[in-house]
Amino acid sequence: MSADRWIRRCGSVYGTALRACFHGAIALYGLNMVASPANGQTVGQITVDARPSASTNRFDPRTALGASVDSQHAGSIPYIYSRQNVSQMLSAGWQPVSYRLYTELSVQAWHWSPTGTWSDPTGAGYFTGSAPASGSIIDSWGFRLPHRGFTHDQANNDDYSRLTDGHGHTYWKSDPYLSSRYTGEPDAAHPQWIVLDLGQRVDVDAIRISWANPYAVSYQVQYWTGPQAMSDPAHGGWQTFPAGAIDRGEGRDEVRKLAASPDLVRFVRILMTASSNTWDTHGNSDPRNAMGYAVDEVYVGVIGADGSFIDDVVHEPDSGQTVTWVSSVDPWHSSSDQVIDQEQPGLDQVLGSPIARHLPAMVPVSMLYGTPDDAAAEIAYLVKKGYPLAGVELGEEPDGQYIVPEDYAALWIQWATAIRRVAPKVPLGGPVLQTTDAVAAWPDSDGDTSWLHRFFRYLSLRGALGRLGFLSFEHYPFSISSMPTDDLVAEPVIVARFFQMLKLAGAPAGVPVYITEYNCAANYNEAAVDVGGADWIGDFLGSFLTDGGSGAFYYEYEPEPLEPSPSGDCWGVLSMFPSDSLNDIRFPSAQYFAARLITQDWLSPGGGEHTVYTAASSMTNQLGQTIVTAYAAKRPDGRWGLLVINKDFTSAHAFRVVFHSTRDSGFRGSVKVSVFGPDQYGWHPNGVEGAANPDGPIQEARETVAPESTFTVPAGAMMAVTGSVR
Repeated sequence: MSADRWIRRCGSVYGTALRACFHGAIALYGLNMVASPANGQTVGQITVDARPSASTNRFDPRTALGASVDSQHAGSIPYIYSRQNVSQMLSAGWQPVSYRLYTELSVQAWHWSPTGTWSDPTGAGYFTGSAPASGSIIDSWGFRLPHRGFTHDQANNDDYSRLTDGHGHTYWKSDPYLSSRYTGEPDAAHPQWIVLDLGQRVDVDAIRISWANPYAVSYQVQYWTGPQAMSDPAHGGWQTFPAGAIDRGEGRDEVRKLAASPDLVRFVRILMTASSNTWDTHGNSDPRNAMGYAVDEVYVGVIGADGSFIDDVVHEPDSGQTVTWVSSVDPWHSSSDQVIDQEQPGLDQVLGSPIARHLPAMVPVSMLYGTPDDAAAEIAYLVKKGYPLAGVELGEEPDGQYIVPEDYAALWIQWATAIRRVAPKVPLGGPVLQTTDAVAAWPDSDGDTSWLHRFFRYLSLRGALGRLGFLSFEHYPFSISSMPTDDLVAEPVIVARFFQMLKLAGAPAGVPVYITEYNCAANYNEAAVDVGGADWIGDFLGSFLTDGGSGAFYYEYEPEPLEPSPSGDCWGVLSMFPSDSLNDIRFPSAQYFAARLITQDWLSPGGGEHTVYTAASSMTNQLGQTIVTAYAAKRPDGRWGLLVINKDFTSAHAFRVVFHSTRDSGFRGSVKVSVFGPDQYGWHPNGVEGAANPDGPIQEARETVAPESTFTVPAGAMMAVTGSVR
């Protein structure tokens, strides 16, 4: 729909502001942001270290500042990617796109193409996509995995583990690509495992395992010594039960007495180190059917006085079952396993759309639940179509799938080798962790619990570290309903800690670092649609680029309806554009205006190389924390852009700007001052009908200044000052 029609739908309350925003009118409001401070007001100072040798980073917004697209409800893709929606999305100023892979979070195989071949001609097995006859891919789908062993996942929680489902004809099976044939190492180098959470500490002295084929010839049954085996893997260890080491397993349905007397335990692990390599139920037509390990059902409990087995495991085919986690899942599936309530946008739908701006895009391949051949076919397709690629991410969120770093690295090498054959120059990256915090893993034989350090070490020992073209992560630092000042104050510290963590983990020097999706929190909340969420974006991007980041992609680009938070206490959306039920944009949120201020005011809208310098602020709160932060970039036209964020929602702050080089200088002559804060935007919650009033626009003014001029950033606002320094 046209901008005028869109404005009318939002009502007359928003008409003037929206028309000014979306028809490109620049309103000069006489902001008076450059003036003498009020009587008694303390004047702070922002000092930019402008010495040429002091620059910390260089970047081009056309490659460094983008946005992410992801899975959507089935049938919504045509509405989301309508010409009208795409036009409004592009107006935010974000540049390249990052394609996210929701299926990896949902323990699903991704069919990037609707056409392809199955390893079994009956329409089952391992799928390899191919170019469709129509010549373009508009949407794509995930497929549930019949041999999954996870009770829960991070996305669609509508499937369950086959290990405690109560059905003897279903079974979990591990990923064949972690067997010796594919890793080139003994199976014991990549032991596969099952973990059961019994919910609380209970007496355990026996286990019953109903094996499928292939079964474990050698395995250990263990219990966790710490408080939380999965959420706190660095504090504790796995202890083998006194009789828990089995070296001559024969499969079948077997009961094992693990100890002379019961131990109180909550988490039990079966660690498998040697396979029988016997054929599973899918026959002997594919060697992958005889690789790894398979289990029908697991029972844990005690042997009663009468010799009977007393089971503490709940066996149900839904989320009520005893929770299990597994090391990996066999990507075998069939055409009947297609998920019908979710779809991924087709690769052509995204990369062939104006939304991609003909810029190099960041794309994924399915790795945790896919095959190397399928990944290579996908990238070969994109290369043949002529789409420019900034990089390929291998898998997504392995930490959320609890895969150990050595297993992820072993898969990464296989997938990288396959992709290199069809696209030798496209950068390949990972590990696509879901956090920028340090991720812990169960201690290895050296006691090392650093997931990243062990990932880098594995690649290095196998001569593959140099193939890592970039590092990628996701960034959702808070779990919040609002954006409190304390969290805003913490963000630059969190970013600095992230880069320090990379260094300590042994990240290879000089490898680009990307955040391929980010927002202030991963859950739907009011923070993302209120001014605090806008301030957070400025502070995150400013600190990330200053500290050396190569690029970041806002999540999520697409318009989405408002939804309740997990706690139900507020409504929000992780999007710049709350939409109606048909995915038509209703109005721009605060994060839209943050994007505009950053891409159109702080930085050069035309792109080009920007040079970043540190900017120190003297404005602190009572705890000594910096309450007004600043980020300085020298633009390709020689002018300077200064981004200032006031995290104090109670007071404005006056400051002077000093550029320190061979001599101190400051802004002089005509400067543009752009401000966005509570005076320009106010969120009014009302469930699904929540809206903003006022709803922009950014206030912009031209002022004539001298180096000694004082600027004032309003309470809770972000400001961009651009001009010449001399």
